[in-house]
Amino acid sequence: MEALVLERQGELSLRDMPEIDRAEETLGPRDVRIRLHTVGICGSDVHYYTHGRIGPFVVNAPMILGHEASGTVIECGAEVTTLAPGDRVCMEPGIPDPNSRASRMGMYNIDPAVRFWATPPVHGILRPTCTHPEAFTFRLPDNVSFAEAAMVEPLAVGIHAATKARVKPGDNAVVMGAGPIGLVTALSALAAGCARVWVSDLAQPKLEIAASLSAAITPVSPGDLAAQVLAATDGWGAELVFEATGSPHAAAGVFQPLAPGGCVVMIGGQPDPIAYDAGAAMVREARVENIFRYAHAFPRCLNMIASGAIDVKPLITRTFGFEDSLRAFQIAASAPPADVKMQIELPQ
Repeated sequence: MEALVLERQGELSLRDMPEIDRAEETLGPRDVRIRLHTVGICGSDVHYYTHGRIGPFVVNAPMILGHEASGTVIECGAEVTTLAPGDRVCMEPGIPDPNSRASRMGMYNIDPAVRFWATPPVHGILRPTCTHPEAFTFRLPDNVSFAEAAMVEPLAVGIHAATKARVKPGDNAVVMGAGPIGLVTALSALAAGCARVWVSDLAQPKLEIAASLSAAITPVSPGDLAAQVLAATDGWGAELVFEATGSPHAAAGVFQPLAPGGCVVMIGGQPDPIAYDAGAAMVREARVENIFRYAHAFPRCLNMIASGAIDVKPLITRTFGFEDSLRAFQIAASAPPADVKMQIELPQ
């Protein structure tokens, strides 16, 4: 089974993975076998490629990349009841221990035993087929394409962030960062009821993409963010601030555009401890939320894409064939300012 393999930091190859072939031979009674169609390139995939690690997760052995995926069911286990061969699906990439305390409390995303695709030592999904639990495999509505379905995974982060923020109709929001996660968060905030969203980023092309998504999105450079938000809200500020850059410098300023009683949602991963302005948080009685991936979000995402409440198509800026995967990652690693989400299509 040819797969896109991260051999070690900075080295990728397309090659057979015999151990994956053997593992895929076994189909559990509640599993489905899926032929992969489209896989998105995530920032974490690129970071493993360029740095060989993300925090405590270190690539110590060859690892298949990819976790944003859609495909077609080709075989079902004996006890599968909700899916059938031929169903088009997308897959939630984290499989928790169903008996863990976190899972039993409904917070399965923070179960320490979660096995998440393309997180060492778990292999990812840039390969022809996979087996996956029925419970984490979701049938696509007829009007949702494979490409849109591969966007459900990053969109789930935005939906989870908006849920944790407790958006109220008419809220104003700020999203720091116009990468894929920042933009799906802006779309999620609007779909949840926000009246206006300011999106900041250093890259002007990304701000232009943000502005094209909705008349309710206002692009702004980071240096002007707080002043613009305060001027537009009579000095009150935005009720919600989403930090989606992963930059310590940006995170240090999350309270500046925040309204009294507002909420900050920390989305961007921070590799090191960051400065926290406790005084600025205190005088606002600010609520600070943190998110780790998502939980219970995939069905909501599919419903919103299918209804047109959220349109992810403008975020897909390049598509590569599987045979061009190495070049796709080289381009993604160069961080082109006009690109948001790159995807790879596998042979059918």
